[in-house]
Amino acid sequence: MSQPPQPPEPPAGEPPSDRVPADQVPPQGPPPAPAGPPPVGFGKQQDPPGAQPGGFGAPQDPPPGGFGAPQTPPPGGYGAPQTPMPGYGAPQGPPPGYGTPHAAPPAGGYGAPPQQSAPGYGYPGGPPGQPPQAPPAGYGYPGAPGQQSAPGYGYPGPQGQQPGGYPGQQQPYAQYSAPTVAMPPQQPGGGPSRSRNPIALIIGAAVLVIALIVGGGIVYSSMGKDDDSKNSSADGGKDGQDAKDKGGEGTAGGNDTGGTSGGVAPEDTTPQEKTPANTKAKPLFQVPSPVIKDDSTTQVAGSWLTDKVYAKAGIGMVGGYDPATGGELWTAKLTGPVCAASRHVTADNRTALIAQPAMPTKAKPYQGCTQVSMLDLTTGKLLWTKTAKSGDRLVSFDEVTIGGGTVAAGGTAGGAAWSAADGSSLWEPKLGEPCYDSGYAGGSALVAVRRCGDLDNRRLEIQNLDPKTGKPLSTYKMATGVDYASVVSTTPLVVAADIGDSAGDGSGISDFFAIDEKTGKLRSKFTAEGDKYAARCDATRVEQCKLLAVGGDRLYLPTEEHPGTAEFSDTNEIVAFDLATGKLVGARADAGDGYTISPIRMDGTNVIAYKRPPYDKGGQVVSLDGATLKATVLLETPSTESTRDMETAFMPEYSEYDYGDGRLFMSEIYASKALSDGDKEYLAVAFGTG
Repeated sequence: MSQPPQPPEPPAGEPPSDRVPADQVPPQGPPPAPAGPPPVGFGKQQDPPGAQPGGFGAPQDPPPGGFGAPQTPPPGGYGAPQTPMPGYGAPQGPPPGYGTPHAAPPAGGYGAPPQQSAPGYGYPGGPPGQPPQAPPAGYGYPGAPGQQSAPGYGYPGPQGQQPGGYPGQQQPYAQYSAPTVAMPPQQPGGGPSRSRNPIALIIGAAVLVIALIVGGGIVYSSMGKDDDSKNSSADGGKDGQDAKDKGGEGTAGGNDTGGTSGGVAPEDTTPQEKTPANTKAKPLFQVPSPVIKDDSTTQVAGSWLTDKVYAKAGIGMVGGYDPATGGELWTAKLTGPVCAASRHVTADNRTALIAQPAMPTKAKPYQGCTQVSMLDLTTGKLLWTKTAKSGDRLVSFDEVTIGGGTVAAGGTAGGAAWSAADGSSLWEPKLGEPCYDSGYAGGSALVAVRRCGDLDNRRLEIQNLDPKTGKPLSTYKMATGVDYASVVSTTPLVVAADIGDSAGDGSGISDFFAIDEKTGKLRSKFTAEGDKYAARCDATRVEQCKLLAVGGDRLYLPTEEHPGTAEFSDTNEIVAFDLATGKLVGARADAGDGYTISPIRMDGTNVIAYKRPPYDKGGQVVSLDGATLKATVLLETPSTESTRDMETAFMPEYSEYDYGDGRLFMSEIYASKALSDGDKEYLAVAFGTG
């Protein structure tokens, strides 16, 4: 594979990655893109300008249909010899593992605890007594788009890039129309799935690379790997491992509900989702993609589901729809494009988001992400909009959350917070402090990742905060050399980090830390190798982890795809780690041949997960028993070609998924004209049972 283009020097006028007095900071540039490179990329993000260069880290964009999803069944069915794909050259013969029977699965099957493994390892079926071979530095995990799969990883092979861009590069655009009616089902056929225009892909990929280089800088880390004894707080370590969590359940990768007015309380431990009498689903409605007049990529992150409203962010607005019919209930106009949105929803159906103060123009394509607002999801009203200052400058934020009745926003200039009830200011960044809050995670508690020192002497602290005052209730000091950390869950407190950039796949995760949120002591620390587990965290944003869930004092992770029992059929599993011990439990949930499974969110003590389908079947939403991981099907989409193409245009790694009351909602986090080559594009689609 050719090497990625070398980045130019960051443009002048961008803010430094480490905090300096506000009166010395030039106007801030665009924030880093959330949850992966746009429009479909969810790997490690770029450092703010000013950081030293390092590994490229960001995975290439996936192909239509996703990893492991066959695009077209070959003549004669799978397992028959295949002709080379146009444009990929004519190989002399299939690579190792293609067209030959796969090796027998490891003892216990994929996802089972290993019989013997090196300390810190424990991926099911891993090589006994030694760590796995790491993938090429800076590039994706096996089967990642833009590179050939490692031998034995199965179909498909080389995959093309899809275009992207930077959210700050917007130009004037038109508003998208009302939801369309459900697509009429078609009879299954053997024709190809929807594909992208190759010219558009090449152009879009170039735009993505340039945009990421100019807008975000280059990811940098130069830390070495520390042993477990160094990864404990000053008063933590082994003494904290026996501490038992007594708080509510935390989640990752989905929306949280519950609690009191203005805050998000622990979820009920009783599962709420019931198995419908008929699990067969049909398309309910689609929201068309925004109409964009140029080839820029625009951020549209943010989706929420309540009992009465499905809400989805568009360009400079949020639309509220009837969950059953897609009928438009309200439209909330924003001052400018959405920059970030909270995943949490309060008990009275409110959420928080960040927007630019004005719509972009050719003269000023980026306005800064300074407007923090509280949105009523029932009525569509913006209850309040606030800003914060550092000295005499408005602060631009990268992310926002809600925890304990407080709306908190963070970024490279520090953090600020407001009362969720009325928007009154609780704290703002202070000049001259040696440390600052780079971001927050919410839910039933409010946790900050506090950054201290400069690039040569950086230190991170994980602080459980009093949400009303911002004062730390407990502090855990990350080991020296951990440059970034993500908060997976606040109650129980679980943190992910890529120690020494050892994940090697751009996932942002090499290790997890379970911390007692009351004392700050380390309960357990365990390794989750990037080439074995598929969860992902945005390195530069504190609360942007996907494909994982936390509940019942367990962490649920999907494994990477691997060959199934049938030829050219990939699959994976969901496994669970005990947070008290850091060890794998014996249960696992198998996706099944041709399917790949990933968590959406917790449902009490159960896990709601999505099974991405093979080329000839529909997808599924399942409920996994939190203890046994036994699956119960809640919803299954149609297997017709038209419906399947519509469904597989959304991928769990790079899209937003919401499920509730027998309905599945899938939505984009980026919109781009470059994605369209004449096929119908959707901002969101909905499926429902009954």
